[in-house]
Parts: sequence; C-alpha cells; structure tokens
Amino acid sequence: MEYQTIQHTFEPVFDENSRILILGSLPSVKSRENQFYYGHPQNRFWKLLALLFDSQVPETIVQKKAFLLCHHIALWDVIAQCDIFGSSDSSIRNVMPNDMSVILKHAPIQRIYVNGNKAYELYEKYCYPFCGRKAVRLPSTSPANAAYGMERLKEAWGSIML
Repeated sequence: MEYQTIQHTFEPVFDENSRILILGSLPSVKSRENQFYYGHPQNRFWKLLALLFDSQVPETIVQKKAFLLCHHIALWDVIAQCDIFGSSDSSIRNVMPNDMSVILKHAPIQRIYVNGNKAYELYEKYCYPFCGRKAVRLPSTSPANAAYGMERLKEAWGSIML
C-alpha cells in the first residue's frame, strides 16, 4: 500500500435543527467503500451514540442519517482532500479542509466536537482560523484507541447531550 490522494466524496449530514456538530478527520478505507461515516464494523461510533441516546444501533445509511437528525446532530469531517496511507490518520499530509460554513451558516450549531486527537489538531490548524468556533476534543471511537473502553467513552462523550 502507498500514499493516495483521497477526496471526501460524501455530503455532510445536517438540517436546520442541527445543534451539535461532530467532526472526524477523514473517512477510513472501509467508510469510503461504504460511502458513509464510521463504516468500519469495529469503530464504536454508532454503538456509542446509540448507548448515549438509549436507542437501537442504526444499521443502514438511511437509519444513521435519521438517527443523527432526530438527535439534532450534524456529522462531517475536517478534511476535504489529503494524501493518506490507508486509513492512518498519522500519515495525513497535504490537507485541504472542508469549508465549515457549509453547515455553520445553515444550522444553529451550539457546540462543535471532534472525534479524536488528529481531527482536533486538524480542526485547530485549518478550520478554527476561518470559522472562529472553538471545538471540544473527544476521545476517538476508533478501535485503535484501546485506552478507552465503551464505558470510558460513554463518560467522555456524555458531554454531547444537550
């Protein structure tokens, strides 16, 4: 495997009622194959949100979008395009960020959260200077974040509840 230039190919999820914005870095290889966010079966994102909202885990893209909008959550990624090795956030280079105004001008976002250290670092470097909106770093839901079991993630991510 070698570096590839990846362009983000799916739209953000939000509507006029979205009050929380959750940002990742860039979709993984598996998510890009599935054409939707957090598509790797080992990623705990959807299970964690279902746990927080005491709901069934959404399975299909339609169910996931409905879940997010029902709970007033917008979902997108910091990166519009970059060079990356596989799904490794640590290999990301040559970043072109997404324009956060796409969401921030059209939804009453009250809080912005980022999923993991790399997404936070990228947001601070590329997005914050333009949008001026502070973000809260949350621990990554990636299975590579072995330091956080589900209960610890639930405690940390509980702050997204409005």
